[in-house]
Amino acid sequence: MNISDPTETFRQEARELLDQLEAGLLDLEQDPSNDDLINSTFRALHTIKGSGAMFGFTAVAEFVHEFETAFDRVRKGQSKANTALIGVALDAKDHIHLLIENPDAPVDGGTEILVQLRAIVDGAAVGGHEEAAPAPVAAPAPAPVVAEAPKPADTGAKRWRLTFYLPSDALVYGTNPELLLKELAGIGPTDVLALTDRIPDLDIIDPEVSYLGWQVDIEVADDPTAAIDDVFLFLRDNMELTLAPLGGEAVAPVVEAPAPVIEVAVAAPSDDAMPEAPFVPEAPVAKAAPAKKAKAAEKAEAEKPAATSLRVPAERLDELMDRVGELVIAQARLSQIANSSSDTALKTIAEELERLSSGLRDTTMGIRMVPIGTIFSRFRRLVHDLSGELGKQIEFITTGEETELDKTVIERLADPLVHLIRNSVDHGLESAEKRVAAGKSPKGTVRLSAVYSGAEVAISVTDDGAGLNHERIRAKAEENGLITADAKLTEQELNHLIFAPGFSTAKEVTALSGRGVGMDVVKRTIDGLRGTIDVSTTPGKGSVFTLRLPLTLAIIDGMLIRVGDGRYTIPLAAVEECVELPVGLEASAKGRNFLDIRGSLVPYLRLREVFGLKGQGDEHEKVVIVSSGEGRVGLVVDQIIGNNQTVIKQLSKLHSGIKSFSGATILGDGTVALILDTAHLVASGQSYVERNLGRAA
Repeated sequence: MNISDPTETFRQEARELLDQLEAGLLDLEQDPSNDDLINSTFRALHTIKGSGAMFGFTAVAEFVHEFETAFDRVRKGQSKANTALIGVALDAKDHIHLLIENPDAPVDGGTEILVQLRAIVDGAAVGGHEEAAPAPVAAPAPAPVVAEAPKPADTGAKRWRLTFYLPSDALVYGTNPELLLKELAGIGPTDVLALTDRIPDLDIIDPEVSYLGWQVDIEVADDPTAAIDDVFLFLRDNMELTLAPLGGEAVAPVVEAPAPVIEVAVAAPSDDAMPEAPFVPEAPVAKAAPAKKAKAAEKAEAEKPAATSLRVPAERLDELMDRVGELVIAQARLSQIANSSSDTALKTIAEELERLSSGLRDTTMGIRMVPIGTIFSRFRRLVHDLSGELGKQIEFITTGEETELDKTVIERLADPLVHLIRNSVDHGLESAEKRVAAGKSPKGTVRLSAVYSGAEVAISVTDDGAGLNHERIRAKAEENGLITADAKLTEQELNHLIFAPGFSTAKEVTALSGRGVGMDVVKRTIDGLRGTIDVSTTPGKGSVFTLRLPLTLAIIDGMLIRVGDGRYTIPLAAVEECVELPVGLEASAKGRNFLDIRGSLVPYLRLREVFGLKGQGDEHEKVVIVSSGEGRVGLVVDQIIGNNQTVIKQLSKLHSGIKSFSGATILGDGTVALILDTAHLVASGQSYVERNLGRAA
């Protein structure tokens, strides 16, 4: 992506605005009388329209103009925001997204959406596929060219005079004065005069500079200041503008003497295409330039604070992280050389470089961290649509949106969460009738939450539905040949059968479920992120699916250990404590590998046995207690070497089936150390507990 490409810049901003628009519409559905939500939704529409016109997205600007006109009636209290309006408005938002992403491709359906919008805000109904005639908008007759327009009847309307000059670079950045005048005409009947006093001689004129000014008389009952600010939303800080009621005094007059003018009659906009306004010249009159206001505007512009944020392509962040990773590896090599040297200066430089690289690593990782709320918001629309499709009343609650994850994890997390939420809505929540019969509220609840858990983030999807049907799951697993009829499974193992490829308990295939691919996607994606999935369920009460994911996939602090002749790294954030393995423990354990850690039984695994190493361990073995979620396990190692910064390198596809390791890292001497997958080892320890705790007791 070219960062200087203005159309791509518009697309990025438009995506954010569309997300805001969707969130505002969904909030408005819950609180239809909230004026703040109505106004913020209208502003989002207006901003998209203005930006679209500025960057040449004409189809977007025209469609949003009609959308905005319909929604303006809601803002003015002439129509109510109801479920039907929100539904069509969300369809309109989707249509805008298509127009922005595919400006050259034909996108159908816009006319039908606008017809439905007009019908709803006008209080009419659209039946079948017939298109209702657009609501007519009364347009006043054009004002005469020279003669003064006759005074209107006394209807309470007042006339206001607006005088403005656009920024000199307005045309360069795509501003279309005609569109601005049309928007002003939408406020009320207008008489427009083009001010030509600043147009220089033809031999020095710059075709890219805006020289024209405009004097617009607007007839409107209320103060039009807010509406005019909306029209000039993108230009207001750099332009000259005054507004005063006719017959009153302007606060900051721009025109000090009569100016040469060209009078233009602009009618109020209708649903038909707006004809170009005719320009009729009139006799020139001299005018003084507003030098004082120009200087004041320049001073205000100079005093504006600098931007506090900067858009950077994601590819550059990835490249930066790669460079920092290589720097960390080089720093580790330097530290190892310095430690084996007697050169004090070299050791000092190595320590300083280690401090700087550690700070650079933390800063770079902080840049890559993104609030998980950036994807939480999109699931509100998913639940809204599923609620309509399935005819279920659903309350969707999100918590922990401020929890941050590496952007790479965030990007890959969207699909698994979509499938989990769809599963909870479709399979978990019962129909309103069944819920009432079971003594529940007719409205089901789906909760999406995120919370820090040590070196991980735990993301949970919770529903208050019927829970998992273990009998049905087991019967389907036996039918598919996943287990035998006499297989003995723990509750957790039974729950995890739903993640098997092709597994589904749905009685028939529908648009939402039945093909057995959704939960399989969840399992594969979370495994690829070095995460784990916990499932808990209570019959008749609901289910909880918890995804446990590492905070980052790039660089971590690790504990370097030795088992036999090999060195391995344990993520330091997963380490709780280190203890000595009591001498003679196994002789008295009678085959039950448990440690008594301050009154709690903790299972331990001998990494020599896990890795299939031969020979006896060191005389004084150490136990590293690691945790993942609520589980703990002890890892018996020969030696604890120390801590180090660990740059994570992904294993090849050939080694992807080895579950005990989540990656590899390069040590200071150039050798490779495998990174232990603590979540997998803890799960193995918990399975050991379930199999042997009864015997241990």
